[in-house]
Amino acid sequence: MYKVILARLQQGHRTMAYPDGPPPEMPDRFRGRPTIDASKCPEGCRACAEACPTSAIAVDERGVRLDLGRCLFCTDCQEACPQEAIHYTLDYRLAARGRGDLLMEGKTLKLAGALEEQSRRLFGRSLKLRQVSAGGCNACEADVNVLNTVGWDLGRFGIQFVASPRHADGLLITGPVTQNMKLALQKTYEAVPAPKIVIAVGACAISGGPYLDHEQANNGADGTVPVDLYIPGCPPHPLTILDGLLRLLGRLKEESRI
Repeated sequence: MYKVILARLQQGHRTMAYPDGPPPEMPDRFRGRPTIDASKCPEGCRACAEACPTSAIAVDERGVRLDLGRCLFCTDCQEACPQEAIHYTLDYRLAARGRGDLLMEGKTLKLAGALEEQSRRLFGRSLKLRQVSAGGCNACEADVNVLNTVGWDLGRFGIQFVASPRHADGLLITGPVTQNMKLALQKTYEAVPAPKIVIAVGACAISGGPYLDHEQANNGADGTVPVDLYIPGCPPHPLTILDGLLRLLGRLKEESRI
């Protein structure tokens, strides 16, 4: 026992100070919020759209639009662009309340807003979530699990994962919702007592990701259950997930547009 206590004292405090302190520095290889400089795009060029594996980029008379809900952050568009008009930043803030808010034109992105006041009173201090892997590859699930480690300590915000949907305030869904998981997801949603919230994490849960329009997938969660928060990425970084959750609960007061 003394050795355990001594080792703990030597380790010190490991939980990050975020959001009270500065966020951790993202590694150079991190692929965060993309930006598009349409002024560099030559007329008629569609190199970025043609390179995108999920058709997340549209080019027309309105300009270049990027759907973050479909984006895999693979950088194929960045590498294909001859004018270097697209590049990925180190900005981890990506979550949005509405599906349409993930459609980027240029450099503008509307970040997630907080729940309504009545819902914040219910969930703001204690939010219990049931995680549902609806056919995911386990990448998003792994990064969600990171939030429970000592470095992140999700429980300090009153957010915890529970084993039963009957003990939950909402669902956190990963995966494209395969045909085998659709009924299970519906039943799990119905088992959560009202009022409840639903969070879609990752490109698969938002749009189907690389399985978009596959006959055995349902193109994400919102075709089966209503979604209150979308967190894009493939997979999203744990800090991206945490940022989205805290915005939903009204814990962050930053600008709503970046």
